[in-house]
Amino acid sequence: MAAENAVESTAEHGLTAGEYVVHHLHFWQNKASDAVVDFSVFHIDTILFSVLLAALTFFLLWAAARKASSGVPGRFQAAVEMLVEFVDNEAKGIVHNAHSRKFVAPLGLSIFVWVTLMNTMDLLPVDLIPTLWAKLVGATGGDPAHAYMRVLPTADVSGAMGLSVAVLLICLYYNVKIKGLGGWAHELVTAPFGTSKNPLLAFVLGIVNFAMQLIEFASKTLSHGLRLFGNMYAGELIFMLIALMGGAFALTGTGIGLAIGHVIAGLAWAIFHILIIILQAFIFMMLALVYIGQAHDHH
Repeated sequence: MAAENAVESTAEHGLTAGEYVVHHLHFWQNKASDAVVDFSVFHIDTILFSVLLAALTFFLLWAAARKASSGVPGRFQAAVEMLVEFVDNEAKGIVHNAHSRKFVAPLGLSIFVWVTLMNTMDLLPVDLIPTLWAKLVGATGGDPAHAYMRVLPTADVSGAMGLSVAVLLICLYYNVKIKGLGGWAHELVTAPFGTSKNPLLAFVLGIVNFAMQLIEFASKTLSHGLRLFGNMYAGELIFMLIALMGGAFALTGTGIGLAIGHVIAGLAWAIFHILIIILQAFIFMMLALVYIGQAHDHH
């Protein structure tokens, strides 16, 4: 499917392999970006699939809770219960405040399921949804060659960083809630290097401590989002290259090795990528729990 769609796309619009990849890495935007960082530009496809998969996440968890019974659970209920117990145990080991865990544990569960579902979109045939979208746009008078649709929200740096910034805001909330505004402000200027009874030295240490705290928050947020983005973006790009292997064979009719390589590489990478999908969701969830747990700790 991916190979056939790749051939149709390249043959119909005369795209080279490089142009094909660039086309599929383009987002459906409200307008063209005028700068490297432009907050007036929205990636509509990232928002669309993120919201749809968030709704699916809540529906699945609601369905599991609704069908929960004290008798012998079915497979779906058993799987969800195991996942809930696993996340709850992880939350207990990291966040020691029992009241906070009533929110943090469900949050971790939601993050894991939601990010897993978003990552799983990478297993769809590369050209399936973009081709259907191009035909729909063409049918309404648009130009299919310029119909952009990316289905993997976590391969968008804006989407991944949006998730990490949301975790940062939760951490800031718990810093204030647990320590109080004054207590957290005091911590910002006294940790990690402490303070001094000498006013001048205390002032200098306060500036250094505050700068270090800002760097810590920024580095955590950047690494949290960029780790997820980098892994999923690389996986998406590899699927495109594998699709081009089969496309090259179907277009030229020569090089049977390309067709065989396309099938073997596609199957092998899809199987291996399942591990990446789950692992990256797990890492993102665990880091979120760790950062929220750190917000509860006093320095």
